[in-house]
Amino acid sequence: MLPIAGTCSAVEAAEIRNIVIVHGAFADGSGWRKVSDRLVAKGYNVTIVQEPLTSLQDDVAAAKRVLALQDGPALLVGHSYGGMVISDAGNDPKVAGLVYVAAFQPEKGESLTKLAGSKPVPNAPADAIKATQDGYLYLDPKRFAAAFAADLPNAEAAFLARSQVFAAQAAFTAEAGEPAWKSKPSWALVASDDRSINPALERDMAKRAGSTVREVAASHAVYASKPAEVAELIAQAAGAVAR
Repeated sequence: MLPIAGTCSAVEAAEIRNIVIVHGAFADGSGWRKVSDRLVAKGYNVTIVQEPLTSLQDDVAAAKRVLALQDGPALLVGHSYGGMVISDAGNDPKVAGLVYVAAFQPEKGESLTKLAGSKPVPNAPADAIKATQDGYLYLDPKRFAAAFAADLPNAEAAFLARSQVFAAQAAFTAEAGEPAWKSKPSWALVASDDRSINPALERDMAKRAGSTVREVAASHAVYASKPAEVAELIAQAAGAVAR
């Protein structure tokens, strides 16, 4: 009986129960509540990183700070700019896999600005991104819904616009280091109605990374508008990594 008991312990230890989520720019972690609730109901331990968006280095450090608190291996999830963060933080030994949700998947040396400029969004709302005098960027609340959350109810999109976190311009121009997707399994959710990142760019980056891809008809705020689909993909990834 001892070998059997030992085998069960090894299997249990290999299960991925920790989910760490990194939100994107022009947003905070509260929009992930519906996804988190669904994952918690399935028995996952969910933690949402509230990174400062002051620099890519600071945001990677914030993600690693949360990873250090996990009691075992974790699946790391990133949305939009959060993909830049998890590509670096994902090299942490606690990370077993990565999930990119309408997110950037950079190669070494690429910045968010460089990637976004390589394939602009067709018919993107004009002048949606504004800058403050001290070098931070935000989405014009009048254009927020069109650019970020077109498939959310007006009141919900308006709240996201009012609660957005401003991002340092330097975070968008920082070059990525060696990406974790080169050494760890990854999944990518493409939001086919995205008007913040060109869906074609999302597909290209996922193909380059060898990610398992799922496509959902949704805006950039797919985690808020289609939480069931996002939670399902995360759970599938956690199950696949555990095998």
